[in-house]
Amino acid sequence: MTARTVVVLDYGSGNLRSVHRALERVAPDGTDVVVTADRTRVRAADALVVPGVGAFAACMRGLHQAHGPEMIGRFLAGGRPVLGICVGMQVLFEHGVEHGVTTEGCGEWPGTVERLQADVVPHMGWNTVEAPDGTAAFAGVEGERFYFVHSYAARRWELVTNDRTRAPLVTWAEHGGDRFVAAVENGPLWATQFHPEKSGDAGAVLLENWMRSW
Repeated sequence: MTARTVVVLDYGSGNLRSVHRALERVAPDGTDVVVTADRTRVRAADALVVPGVGAFAACMRGLHQAHGPEMIGRFLAGGRPVLGICVGMQVLFEHGVEHGVTTEGCGEWPGTVERLQADVVPHMGWNTVEAPDGTAAFAGVEGERFYFVHSYAARRWELVTNDRTRAPLVTWAEHGGDRFVAAVENGPLWATQFHPEKSGDAGAVLLENWMRSW
């Protein structure tokens, strides 16, 4: 069997080591998980993980320096899987707005990431999600809780259609009465607002589901 490689993109943001360890624990035999910013190694990988922690604008600066938007686009154009985590999910949208400043994202999905409209922000801790019928990401962990740490999110889903193989499956969560996008499955592009690498057994199952999806 030919070894598969999963690259965790190192662009100066994200819980790289914890994501790496979590992926290694659930990776099927014959799968290598590496953390790198080397463009040659990234381009040659079978799957790409884009983590992210902190501000949208700072993450986008780091992504541009690491040619991240180009890499994400190459993977998706070739049908290769991409997983975005936390701000690594947020940057997949068209725009992020922080403190009145709008930053352009990767534009894989229409929509804007904005501050949560809740009395208590950030949203920090364990929360349930509302997964749609037919979900592959949450198979086996329906009704479980996942770990969130964020002040911003996509609070609307604007995507009507795209050129991928099936309609996106959108998972929602709620904090302080404000609903937001918690996860998306969109052909080869998956993303979570929560941290699966910090979500215990449920997060491990989701990562394993992603590994098995390609």
